[in-house]
Amino acid sequence: MRRTSLQGRQAAALPLYGHAFLRTAPLIVLLAAASPALAQFGPQGPPAVGVTEAARRPVTESTEFVGRVEAVERVEIVARITGYLQERLFEEGQEVKRGDPLYRIERQTYEAELARVAANIASAEAEQANARVTLGRAQELTRTGAGTRVALDNAVAQERTANAQLLAARAAYRSAEVNLGYTEIASPIAGKIGRTNLTVGNVVSPGAGTLAVIVSQDPMRVAFPVSQRQALELRDRYASRGGVDAVRIRFRTADGKISPEVGRIEFIDNQINRQTDSILIRARVANPPLPGGDRALIDGQFVNVFVEGVEPVQAITIPRSAVLQDQQGNYAFIVDAEGKAQRRNLRLGRNTPQVAVVEEGLNVGDRVIVEGIQRVRPGQEVNAAPASAPPGPNGQAGGPPGAAAPAAASPSGGASPGNAPASAAPGGSAPGQTQGAPGGAGASPPGAPAAPSTGQPGTSQPQAATPPSNQTGTAR
Repeated sequence: MRRTSLQGRQAAALPLYGHAFLRTAPLIVLLAAASPALAQFGPQGPPAVGVTEAARRPVTESTEFVGRVEAVERVEIVARITGYLQERLFEEGQEVKRGDPLYRIERQTYEAELARVAANIASAEAEQANARVTLGRAQELTRTGAGTRVALDNAVAQERTANAQLLAARAAYRSAEVNLGYTEIASPIAGKIGRTNLTVGNVVSPGAGTLAVIVSQDPMRVAFPVSQRQALELRDRYASRGGVDAVRIRFRTADGKISPEVGRIEFIDNQINRQTDSILIRARVANPPLPGGDRALIDGQFVNVFVEGVEPVQAITIPRSAVLQDQQGNYAFIVDAEGKAQRRNLRLGRNTPQVAVVEEGLNVGDRVIVEGIQRVRPGQEVNAAPASAPPGPNGQAGGPPGAAAPAAASPSGGASPGNAPASAAPGGSAPGQTQGAPGGAGASPPGAPAAPSTGQPGTSQPQAATPPSNQTGTAR
């Protein structure tokens, strides 16, 4: 009975569903007819793009290396004599001047030794006086014939022995005097002293090891290895401008701050390291005290070293966002005289995260596409207009993309850590090359559009930016 009632209800509901279907059928047919129009909805005509002109602008050439700070003078304080350490005369970590007393060793033993040697001098002087009198008497007797030649020779030998003993006594006195002076250890250089390794009450001696270490503070040296390839590039780049005199050195510490002091190269090694195929270069830089009393550079500290040209050079620059990358390398799109997008392969120089220096591939005046680049195909007609100005530091509109200020961005301008020049550590990639194997992640086939390369702060390698998810059909 229950099954029969259920079947009856379903049979009664069929007419109702049938009527509903008949009422909605015209609407379904209308939507099906309109679907092609909806599928073709989108912008019509050439895609709109923003362009900027490639121009020559002053660029400060900069190459980054990793270096280590070295003190110009470094002294290990060691006791010259043996004795009890009586007093420490400095505070650990303070800066000392040349000649400042550091340690004092007990003096009583060495004062007594000095007095004993002084007595030996007096005895030697008495022996010398007696020997001279004896020699004079022997000489007189020999002249009168009362003395023998043997007696005269003995007197001469005794007089000379007394003279030698006096000289030895005086030398011993000088040695005792020096040892007494060693009981007070003074600083041989001006610099900063570290912690003491032996405390008061210990017996110190020349074999007891280092008592403390003093390193000079101003100036400092920074040594950094440069690969052979990069060393040759730097030599060729600056040889016609004056060599090392055309180069200045700046530093960035681990906290990202650029040192305001400018260094100069003072030494280039005469050998190539066979293990690393690099050559050591050393620069000297001032290290004045900071307002708090500390100094920016510390002996043994790692720093980023920027080798910059003293004078900016004129180079073609474009915004970094206009540079793309695929299996063929770096490239950009320009708008030709017919209003069509054309691909140009590029050879890049040293770049910043905002500006790319183009060594080959563009001419002055080329209109480079920087906005809407995801919609561009080679040979496609585009609707070009000047690109919008990037926001300034305070949110206001700045200059045109690729303006001279960003192009010359370098540590010398006090830029933020993210705006530092591209890293070129020894053994790194060649200028303008990018990391990653061809055809890897982020690469696109030749002729296909790619996302603009924005780059990461502190590097010169472009990376493809992922387009927003809501821009359907703009980056296929």
